[in-house]
Amino acid sequence: MKPVETADMGKPAANAGAEFSRRDFFGVTGPGLLVLFSTEALEARQETPRQRRQSEYPTDFNAYLHIGANGRVTCLIGKIEMGQGAMTSSAELLAEELDVPFDSVDVVMGDTERCPWDGGTYGSMSTRVYGQIVRRAGAEARAVLLQMAAEQLKAPVERLKVEAGVITDTAGGKRVTYAQLVQDKRIERHLEKVPVKEVAALRQVGHSVVRKDGREKVTGKAKYAGDITLPGMLCARILRPPVHGAKLKSADTSAAEKTGARVVKDGDLIAVLHERRDVAEQALGLIKAEYDKPAATVDDVTIFEHLVKMGTKPAVVDQSGSLAEGEKQAAQIVEATYLNSYVAHAAMETHSAVASFEDGKMTVWASTQTPFPVQGEVAHALGLAPQKVRVITPYLGGGFGGKGANQQAMEAARLAKLAGKPVQVIWSREEEFFFDTFRPAAVVKIRAGLNGAGQMVLWDFLTYGGGDREAKQYYDIPNQRTRSAGGWGGGPDGMHPLAVGAWRAPSVNTNTFARECHIDMLARKAGVDAVEFRLKHLASDKRMKGVLEAAAKRFGWSTRKKASGVGFGVACGTDVGGDAATMAEVAVDKTTGQIRVKRIVAAMDIGLIVNPDGALQQLEGGITMGLGYTLSEEVHFKGGDVLDRNFDSYELPRFSWLPKIETVLIENRETPSQGCGEPPIITIGALIANAVFDATGVRMLQLPMTPARVKAALSRG
Repeated sequence: MKPVETADMGKPAANAGAEFSRRDFFGVTGPGLLVLFSTEALEARQETPRQRRQSEYPTDFNAYLHIGANGRVTCLIGKIEMGQGAMTSSAELLAEELDVPFDSVDVVMGDTERCPWDGGTYGSMSTRVYGQIVRRAGAEARAVLLQMAAEQLKAPVERLKVEAGVITDTAGGKRVTYAQLVQDKRIERHLEKVPVKEVAALRQVGHSVVRKDGREKVTGKAKYAGDITLPGMLCARILRPPVHGAKLKSADTSAAEKTGARVVKDGDLIAVLHERRDVAEQALGLIKAEYDKPAATVDDVTIFEHLVKMGTKPAVVDQSGSLAEGEKQAAQIVEATYLNSYVAHAAMETHSAVASFEDGKMTVWASTQTPFPVQGEVAHALGLAPQKVRVITPYLGGGFGGKGANQQAMEAARLAKLAGKPVQVIWSREEEFFFDTFRPAAVVKIRAGLNGAGQMVLWDFLTYGGGDREAKQYYDIPNQRTRSAGGWGGGPDGMHPLAVGAWRAPSVNTNTFARECHIDMLARKAGVDAVEFRLKHLASDKRMKGVLEAAAKRFGWSTRKKASGVGFGVACGTDVGGDAATMAEVAVDKTTGQIRVKRIVAAMDIGLIVNPDGALQQLEGGITMGLGYTLSEEVHFKGGDVLDRNFDSYELPRFSWLPKIETVLIENRETPSQGCGEPPIITIGALIANAVFDATGVRMLQLPMTPARVKAALSRG
């Protein structure tokens, strides 16, 4: 393996925004090639109870690759594009296996009527899992086309060569294009166990290409759910409770009805509809509603005590050796408790949907990471057969795990059916914050020990409320135990007073923060350099060791020079098969408590890199987003009242915060592509906390590290 810095940029994608209508698609399956391939085995390894619905998984073929008579290739996949670049990597993988130009591949995503079933876009699986499916489809299609060409050219398959969608008989000189092979024919063939290309044979994968969605997005042509407009469409504004848990006692809508807006009532749903959103908004303000509000029993200060109190008996996630033996061997014991607050997704695009009910069929355009689950939810709520509901997912303006719940789509569908007209629901920023499923607040307690030689011999890790993903230890410690009590995917009833859910590497940001801060503390206690200490305990994880060494070399860790008020930090982490090591230089203003991150070097090993430029975008984006949960992002609440409902109090990272970011992508082509969207963010909290300690001698144990918290820690010494 070796680190690489950049890759050559490819040519812009032609016709990147092209898409087929359903009628167009099924029209060309006559004069075209339809390749069906099974994804059951791959998807089964990734299933979760929430996404997996046995009745909806196909039993045989569940994905489609279409090669048209015009030679263009369309790949239909059930995942969605929310900025992560899956549309581009899928096209690049397919072009590679088919031996066609990247620019000749179109990708349609997240349409329940045109794409195979998929549980949702999450867990960095679009390339890691679906990329393998796309490659298998391309390999199968290529093999089928070679069979067809052999029959037409009357030549053995072994003598045929494929280049840019043209098959040539190298001996006879005859040639035929993919387009010519499929013209005026409907062909369905299935071949089993067709291998994908060996790594050495890859020619397109590994080279940077311009994103398929790039031109549309920078020119403003890209369509999001809120951009969909239909004839006669009504804009909806919905009556919302003042706090979570509030019960509606009464609602006087008489004044609203006099404005010319239409008031719709359906059980717990009261909405005002009008062709103009501002008129609907004004009418909504005229509704006089009374609520019973629950008493506030916990807030953002008492939440940590609450989580520990409410946590059930911890479950053992991983263990080895004997804690009792570790206690005997330990010459020094280091204990600490780490805290992190609730964090909002704060995506640029708020939850949006447009629904139209026509001829007994509901069509919903939704900003969602889970179009197929939405289809089932809408069908169930409206009493429709699933095939009578179509969900179309345009581009998403950010999701980060927060667009898996689909309340806005349900609201639009219910209202469209009641009103008899298309209805648009676009949440305000206040609604977005109020109904968000936050990254859970959490408490992590760690007790660890060193022997006389400075070797870690004891590790006892217990997390409350945050979940156990990547909580287990990967450093070499003979006596260790990892336990978890509740998390983002559920947990004890009442454990979390606010709704929680997946947020960029669920659980892993919390667990990595605690683990890497504690490893840093142990290194200090042992009197060993932080990088040397980690390398010493990574003998059994050579891949992570290589990533850390690459980061240290690029950062110049061994030759760094320290100035007053400046500190250096390091942190490692792993998630969804990707390993990351980061180093930082920070400055701390001891008067204001302000932390300024000056430089970050990030190294990452994600196996085979499909699109280096896309990987770099994910790496830099994850670092930037990580600065938010590290330095400023925190949801304040009191009982069911979410106090932060806009960006005046909920502070996101700013461009002025950004440090110099240097990246190293490890070349590891022999390992299949791993997760890229989430590993870059997981180390940032610990990274900055460790650098702050180096600068000030003060250990920050709670995220975010706001100026007020830094000043308070400094005052305590």
